[in-house]
Amino acid sequence: MEIGAIIEEIKGVLDEKDALREEALKLTREIIRLSGDTVKAVHRGDFEHAQKRLDDTGKMVRELREKLASHPDLYYTGYVQSAHQEYVEATLLLHYVLGESFPRPEELGVPAADYAMGIGDFLGELRRYFLRLLIAGKIKAAENVYRDMEEIYSALMELEYPKGLLNIRVKQDQARHAVERTLEDLTRAKLNSELSERLETTLETLKALKGD
Repeated sequence: MEIGAIIEEIKGVLDEKDALREEALKLTREIIRLSGDTVKAVHRGDFEHAQKRLDDTGKMVRELREKLASHPDLYYTGYVQSAHQEYVEATLLLHYVLGESFPRPEELGVPAADYAMGIGDFLGELRRYFLRLLIAGKIKAAENVYRDMEEIYSALMELEYPKGLLNIRVKQDQARHAVERTLEDLTRAKLNSELSERLETTLETLKALKGD
């Protein structure tokens, strides 16, 4: 066969792959956008909207997997992995806030490595949820979130693998910083609360003494 004919065959293969890549890029951008919408809806307490957005995202994740089923070189790429991580993050957050069990990677239809990376991002969203509770004065509820963050972080640190297999070190470092800052915020809030209670008690005592 002449080189020219071989090149034509190669072009046919690459043209198909390029078209699929463009479709995949559009899907991943939409998955990331809808996952972000889900997270925002969870934080504002609109769980019905969050669930609808998450359902739509799940459909796109499945569509992406089906489109790239015969093209693992496209499926296991950075932009697809990023989309999966955003989807995992949004899913875990909604399930956590609703008090539901976390789905497994195969239930979401994402690779285990992408799921693991999404857990790291999930911890960041838990910190945001913690801060919203703290601002609302719900210190006990915020403390419970911190305890869960500690537990999840400890489990995440069990993932010690070569970078080529699971490039999660950065996520683990970010998770550690999030947990450390959260503990600092919790400690400060509890101390302020205790001080406020003592001051209130002191003022009530002084008022009672003046009344006598």
